[in-house]
Amino acid sequence: MESEWWRGAIIYQIYPRSFFDANNDGTGDLPGIIRKLDYISGLGIDAIWISPFFKSPMRDFGYDVSDYRAVDPIFGTNSDVLALLAAAHERGLRIIVDMVLAHTSDQHLWFQESCGNRTNAKADWYVWADPKPDGTPPNNWLSVFGGSAWQWNSRRRQYYLHHYLREQPNLNWHNPAVVAAMFAEVRFWLDAGVDGLRLDAITTLAHDPELRDNPARDPKPGDSQLFSGANNPFNWQELVYTRDQPRTLELLGQLRAVVNRYDDRYLIGEVADVEMISVSAKYTRSGQHLHSCYNFELMQRMFTSSSLQEVMERMEAQLGAGWTTWAMSNHDNTRVVTRCGQSPQLQGNNPALAKLLLAALLSFRGGACIYQGEELGLTEADIAFADLRDPFGIEFWPDYKGRDGCRTPMPWSSQLSNGGFTTARPWLPVPPEHLTLAVDEQDRDPGSVLHALRRFLAWRKQCPALIRGDVAFVQTSEPVLAFERTWDGERILCAFNFSNRSASHPVSSAWHSIDGHGFEAGLEQGKVLLPPFGAWFGVPS
Repeated sequence: MESEWWRGAIIYQIYPRSFFDANNDGTGDLPGIIRKLDYISGLGIDAIWISPFFKSPMRDFGYDVSDYRAVDPIFGTNSDVLALLAAAHERGLRIIVDMVLAHTSDQHLWFQESCGNRTNAKADWYVWADPKPDGTPPNNWLSVFGGSAWQWNSRRRQYYLHHYLREQPNLNWHNPAVVAAMFAEVRFWLDAGVDGLRLDAITTLAHDPELRDNPARDPKPGDSQLFSGANNPFNWQELVYTRDQPRTLELLGQLRAVVNRYDDRYLIGEVADVEMISVSAKYTRSGQHLHSCYNFELMQRMFTSSSLQEVMERMEAQLGAGWTTWAMSNHDNTRVVTRCGQSPQLQGNNPALAKLLLAALLSFRGGACIYQGEELGLTEADIAFADLRDPFGIEFWPDYKGRDGCRTPMPWSSQLSNGGFTTARPWLPVPPEHLTLAVDEQDRDPGSVLHALRRFLAWRKQCPALIRGDVAFVQTSEPVLAFERTWDGERILCAFNFSNRSASHPVSSAWHSIDGHGFEAGLEQGKVLLPPFGAWFGVPS
């Protein structure tokens, strides 16, 4: 039976290129992760999600896989994965690997064979289509990375589908042979002992087999636009026939059946390019598809207390028996301290803002993903065009600078070259402003963001209501967000001040303050007195 360890679990995301370079070639690697496991374990997290380390031409830095069963040499070897699993499990940490199911690299042997002609054994393993009579692509589908989602192949005299780079051709998941082959790749890593799979871009798994045109999008005020915004024509379409197809839910049910044959494993899906809350609910609430989803609802906006409450209330209204995992930062989005720090009411004290954001994230109902460096309060780096590596940013520069600004190397030491990440030239530069936020600096400062996270997570482990409890929102006014978490007789009232000025929130005499979480807020004459960026937690008297 499943232990459901993932309910309320805190997952630490590692972008391996940028975490720690053990062999000093400028790129982070799996032995580097092993060397830092005590640091990770000391945070108090439950699991580690590692972005792709499979063999890849690295056109999209690992999200273009050429061999699912081999570790790319820049990251190490398959033996290093086994060593990492053993070392993590010794420390009570679970390992989640990033599976890219919807597409492969164009260097994958399957695609090379598929390109050969229209009659080979893998001719139908990818999404191929004839051109229109005038030679143009078969429909109007667009790539996230700019331009048509169709690329011409002269050998087959057909177009193939790619939702991202042209070097990332989409697999044809309507073909049973593809399903069987990809499920075998999944089983390979489950047999190796990984504890879970993070499913990249899972809404793109299947396509409309009739290849119907997407309709034009009617933008509404306040709509979020992914990544490069209005400059990217991808955002001008409703993705009716390219995202969240009925076949996708069928396939997730089949994948869950595969995973259920193993003891206590976990599936979490990335949901984007859709109405993210309703799709996250659909993929999790039956208990027959994904265990959890995480989406970009909190990764592409600035926060107010009311906007956060609105997102969580919509999620609660639709989730049912499903489960969500919240995240405020990842390897694809602007770091949350920089994003939220653009708001006038959240400016002025980045460390205090970082502590507030982490405490709120870890108090919401659901699990949470913390992206490497978030525990240090790292800001988004401003990368010069000459140093850019992200093809997305290069394409849309300067209006959109890409994803490199959140992917810079982890600063371990303020005194060592490249922040202690490597002695070689790092694959991306280490921003000078990150050196003062390095791990060694924060280790020496009991008031640092790093120590605040450690304290909060240690305290949270003693509060089952914060891990698995239900949530009920409390009526407040800006800038305070308040809700109650309950579980098995335990009740905790949580209040957060999303502003750089003092605020208060009325509470009845039935509540009193609890401590141990590291925040200082007073309770006087029926009011919680919240300092700027403050938080308060109470239990019934």
